[in-house]
Amino acid sequence: MIKDVPKKNDTPKSEADLQTRLGMVVRTHRRQLGLTQDELAWRSNMHRTYIADIERGARNVTLRSIVNLAKALQITVGNLVSFASTPAGTAASPEAGEILLVEDSATDAALAERAFIRARVANPLRIVRDAEEGLEFLFGAGRYASPRPTRPRLIFLDLNLPGMSGLDFLRRIKQEQQTRDIPVVALTVSKNDRTIIECGRLGVLNYIVKPLDIENIVRVTPKLNLGSSGFLVA
Repeated sequence: MIKDVPKKNDTPKSEADLQTRLGMVVRTHRRQLGLTQDELAWRSNMHRTYIADIERGARNVTLRSIVNLAKALQITVGNLVSFASTPAGTAASPEAGEILLVEDSATDAALAERAFIRARVANPLRIVRDAEEGLEFLFGAGRYASPRPTRPRLIFLDLNLPGMSGLDFLRRIKQEQQTRDIPVVALTVSKNDRTIIECGRLGVLNYIVKPLDIENIVRVTPKLNLGSSGFLVA
């Protein structure tokens, strides 16, 4: 049974290691977002000393606290738990570099998330629902306002998006110096999609016919040539 306040000297080593890894994950993501402990505490509806205890590995947390932390850190609960559950020294790391998935279909996004888990891709997966949100995330604007915009290692881009199209999103990021060299894999419903040719002209490294599954991930990974700074497979 998980308790918020563990008794002294009775925490098993494996549980203590998990607390330490969770603290590292929370601290790393908080700093990536440019947040103070006070700001994270406010976002997650917790006290600052509670956040401080979590980050130094001195507190077990409830499921509700994990959910609140994941939301405040703008990552999925699955990713937060996955990083914390992976022993130090293995490939999984919150500093591996995020993968950005721009996908408006909740079903396809869920399939993609399961595929990444099955493929044991260690990079955190960030899912945004449309091109506008994707641009806000990349440039630290709007709901992702930050003096230090996040730079993902890789972008999986659905070409058929509502509002701004995937192709227009691609043109925009290829125009900007800070995003033009981020590798992009296009997601399409058909290999006969005429926009694929234009994507190739704009520098897309590969394309995948949806849904995104483990076979497709494995197929495109070696072609991306990202080295140790890209995909980290546990």
